[in-house]
Amino acid sequence: MLQGYLMKFEEPDARGALGVHIEPAIATQEATPRQEVRCAVRFPLSLPMVLSEGQKEMSALTRNVSASGVLFEVADALPERLPIQFSLRMPGTVLGTPRDVLVHCVGRVVRCSISQTQYLAAATIDDYQFAEQ
Repeated sequence: MLQGYLMKFEEPDARGALGVHIEPAIATQEATPRQEVRCAVRFPLSLPMVLSEGQKEMSALTRNVSASGVLFEVADALPERLPIQFSLRMPGTVLGTPRDVLVHCVGRVVRCSISQTQYLAAATIDDYQFAEQ
């Protein structure tokens, strides 16, 4: 049995601010590489992100973000199961905080496909850390 912590986004309040709730999580089994498990609410957020794969760094733009993953636009195709690191700045107005919050994430690509002129990639968020500001 694995124990970690989950970051859950709560529904927006009357001002439109999104809440973030962090709680212990217990998982008894990992998903297989082809199995997609959607257990978190997705929020349509278009945020710039910096993506790192080894020594290579590239820019991307999110389409939607959840506590367990992210869908983003990227210029080049990314192979499935590729381990990646990425950083994005969550807006304070969305989180209901006085300022934006920089989040560093570790995950892996679960799929990538061409969509008109750019690639759309989906990645898990296996671990994250809030940057000190």
